Amino acid sequence: MDHQDFLAERFEQHRSRLNSVAYRMLGSLSEAEDAVQEAWLRLTRTGDDSIDDLAAWLTTVVGRICLDMLRSRTSRREDPLLPERLPDPVVTAEPADPEQQAELADTVGYAMLVVLQQLAPAERLAFVLHDMFAVPFEEIAPVVERSVPATRQLASRGRRRVKDSTVEPDPDPVAQRMAVDAFLSAARGGDTDALLNMLDPDLELRNDDGVHPLRVLSGAARIARSAIGFHREFGPIVAVPVLVNGAAGILDMTGGKPRALTSYTISGGRVRHFDIISDAERLASLLPADLTA
Repeated sequence: MDHQDFLAERFEQHRSRLNSVAYRMLGSLSEAEDAVQEAWLRLTRTGDDSIDDLAAWLTTVVGRICLDMLRSRTSRREDPLLPERLPDPVVTAEPADPEQQAELADTVGYAMLVVLQQLAPAERLAFVLHDMFAVPFEEIAPVVERSVPATRQLASRGRRRVKDSTVEPDPDPVAQRMAVDAFLSAARGGDTDALLNMLDPDLELRNDDGVHPLRVLSGAARIARSAIGFHREFGPIVAVPVLVNGAAGILDMTGGKPRALTSYTISGGRVRHFDIISDAERLASLLPADLTA
């Protein structure tokens, strides 16, 4: 084995971790792959002779690449902290096979991914690398071009925002699915009282149709009316149970094609967040073939 093949083999040992870092940073599966590929190119140009800890070196390099990509995105926005699109979901059939279950165990929850998008790029990097991947602040500080104490503050701000905006989902997938099925049944039947009993009062619904700016609805009563109105107008949907980043979700296959994907955050048996991607073209490119065949 020549040195290039040996280097490639070493890199592949870290690819899964690097993909996880990039996905949490970027919320895009394709951009995450691009960032990891760019890290590989930088490694081939640098070589590993002077690298003491390849895993740490690659993690910080991917972090730096992602930070540059995020800054490029936000510089083009009127409001740099307002997400234009929901992040890419990781969608699998339900139930997942053993190999998929192992992969999903390392997948960040979808609601968490949405919150991460709302952090400023440097905050996001400091929080993701330190809190999720245990990278020391001393290694993060040069990437964000801050002192170590300032980098700690970045991560602390990110941590507070994540804590204030996320809830701990119910871990039992069966209980999650029962809550989702009950919600759909109540919406189809127009049962407002049943819906309100299972919706958190501070519920938020985010809808990304790929055309308009991200639409956000707040409040259980308003969302219950919207859900009932949707089913009255469009009739029963073909709801295929799926896992979205490891949690219960629904793929609307009305008409034989993916029309919308809904991710639910279930906590305490109640729905806390809805995230809907209704951009059919985007879904067709993201969904695995076994769900769209």
